[in-house]
Amino acid sequence: MRLFALAGVAVLALFGAVTSIPAAAQQWPARSVKLMVPYPAGGNVDGAARIIADKLQTMLGQPFIVENKGGASGSIGAAAVAAAPPDGYTIGVVFDTHGVNPSLIPNMPFDTVNDLAPVTLVGTSPMAIVAHISQPYANFGDVLAAAKAKPGSISYGSIGSGSLGHLAMTQIANQLKLDMTHVPYKGGGPLMNDAVGGQVPLAIGTVFLVSPHVKGGRVKALGVTSSTPSQQLPGVKPVAEQGVPGFSALAWWGIIVPAKTPPAMVQRIHEEIAKALKDPGVAEKLGAQGMDVLGGGPADLDKFLRGEIARWSKVVKDNNIRAGD
Repeated sequence: MRLFALAGVAVLALFGAVTSIPAAAQQWPARSVKLMVPYPAGGNVDGAARIIADKLQTMLGQPFIVENKGGASGSIGAAAVAAAPPDGYTIGVVFDTHGVNPSLIPNMPFDTVNDLAPVTLVGTSPMAIVAHISQPYANFGDVLAAAKAKPGSISYGSIGSGSLGHLAMTQIANQLKLDMTHVPYKGGGPLMNDAVGGQVPLAIGTVFLVSPHVKGGRVKALGVTSSTPSQQLPGVKPVAEQGVPGFSALAWWGIIVPAKTPPAMVQRIHEEIAKALKDPGVAEKLGAQGMDVLGGGPADLDKFLRGEIARWSKVVKDNNIRAGD
């Protein structure tokens, strides 16, 4: 009898352990939640995180605290998420560099795929190629024609070596066998200052970064990197329609948690974030930052991220690109 009693206790304990995971997920959040932003305050990732955090706090009645931990193209903050307890109370908000860093930064202290779990593909945004108003180009096709006619004559700036803009332009050059000169800047502010001032003839950046300057008449938009036109830059054609067939490259935002977070907790977090993203006010604010809101689930982000890692690692390796060059 005692043996059966002990077996019964063991079964009950196991059952309790199994059912406690969904219960914890159901009760989430029971206390404050940290949203780790691996970039400085004031940027578009920080802005998106704060919009989402404010809505979640209103919806769920617990504080959602944004913590900025910048450095190394977002990898320092992502490492902090990977090392956090997998309990649903530390959530990372990442940007497109998250899919580039595995090939760009050697010896990262975490594995992007295996040490972090995907939660939500928040949204995407095209980039735009712009030119100073004094430049002779009417569209991106004119840029390609000039690059073909005189190799090495075209220079463009991006927010930094290994940035998505740099990699996108490099892939275009590889695809069309062109020689273009990259001018790396330390962020969007310095890049657009020089683009507006005419110190760099061309620049590539997110629609959010460049559109105020386009609308102000200080630079002109030549093309966007999405497969379809952008609502933020009406009348500007995709580069895929201007001599780079099939091309698309998107900036993106995602939500991640530590890898060992229980699947029920991951799903619970995603469901609440997806609800927040469907709020018209939230969608409008994120749209104003140039984002096309998606709200895709864990499987969507996992597939998207793996595709980005594979795509950009080839560009990085084939062109010997290093961070900070």
